[in-house]
Amino acid sequence: MEARAAEPRSQPGLLKLQAYPRADGRLGIRNRVLVLGINGLAARVSERIAAALSGVVLAATHAGRGQVEPDLSLHFDQLVGLGCNPNVAAVLVVGVDAQTTAAVAARIAGTGKPVATVSFAEHGEDMLGVLDQGIRRATALVRQASRQRRDSVSASGLVVGVECGHSDAMSGIVGNPVVGSAVDLLIDQGASVIVGETVEWLGAEHLLARRARNEAVAARILQAVENRERIASASGRSLTGNNPGEENIRGGLSTIEEKSLGAVSKTGSRPIDGVLGVAEAPTTPGLYLMDGPAFSPESLTGFAAAGAQLMLFTTGPGNSFASAIAPTIKIAAQAETIRRLPEQIDFDASPVAAGAETVADCGRRLFDSILDVAEGTLTLGEILREGLEVPTRIRGSL
Repeated sequence: MEARAAEPRSQPGLLKLQAYPRADGRLGIRNRVLVLGINGLAARVSERIAAALSGVVLAATHAGRGQVEPDLSLHFDQLVGLGCNPNVAAVLVVGVDAQTTAAVAARIAGTGKPVATVSFAEHGEDMLGVLDQGIRRATALVRQASRQRRDSVSASGLVVGVECGHSDAMSGIVGNPVVGSAVDLLIDQGASVIVGETVEWLGAEHLLARRARNEAVAARILQAVENRERIASASGRSLTGNNPGEENIRGGLSTIEEKSLGAVSKTGSRPIDGVLGVAEAPTTPGLYLMDGPAFSPESLTGFAAAGAQLMLFTTGPGNSFASAIAPTIKIAAQAETIRRLPEQIDFDASPVAAGAETVADCGRRLFDSILDVAEGTLTLGEILREGLEVPTRIRGSL
């Protein structure tokens, strides 16, 4: 992605951007209607409804029945969180039974955004009836959303998720430190940043705990890592081959501890204000860790469900995954990756690796690209319609 030609806009407290003010006080950087399939039985018809319309994004779970706590609450918290994301102008909830469909819709409507529903119960289990009514109701929502306009708002309303996937040694040396530099600039503007992938703090958790805002936050960081380590140990299998994965090992990362030391550099240097659960939104501005899965599709979905409007995603050899709801800026520091994947990498950090740019200067350039995307510049993932949401699960169904 091309750098902004104007002077860097990182003066503390002065930044404004053009975005969509929402009824709940948050800001959207996109203005799309979400078709939200809340049950696996409604997934395919949800896909068909979304495919029929312009200005629509899709999130459809393939689960939805036979779940017990804590998986049941987590499942619906993620779905509701996606519907509440400020990039979403309105929501069509597609369900099976009337009661669950109405309950999800009511929670989303609490944000003040328009919500419509369609269910199999309403149409006597007739999929074609659901499809026809769903298209009609979503059409009205899209028309209504199209009347909304951007306004000048404070950049402090940004919530940014930060991820790395298919990392290599250069990710930890260059790519993630560049993101960390941009994260510092975002925090200094009063924005919020969420960094997840708990297992990729392992071996570096003490470095994160030192930056905790208080002792309670430090304890939560250490406990989160201990819990993940216990799960990995109880499985009886080594993390190697899974995390770090095959592509990480090819890129020069031999252990999870080695990977973690590079991964945590994308958190920047500011104090850590709290530890969030999956889909849990920050209550105040600042830097947060999310205790969640390391797998990118699940991790980014957790960020989006927590209200992140934009994602920063570093990669070594490339990683095509992008959020459907939050524009995902792909960042690479390997010149070979930039050359090989020009339609999939948004931001080129390779000048740092070549010695032609400092990490701080590249971080400022990335900060300006973040503002460009926030104001409407499309990411390559958006252009290629690569977006997807993948709610995480804790256990199987009964």
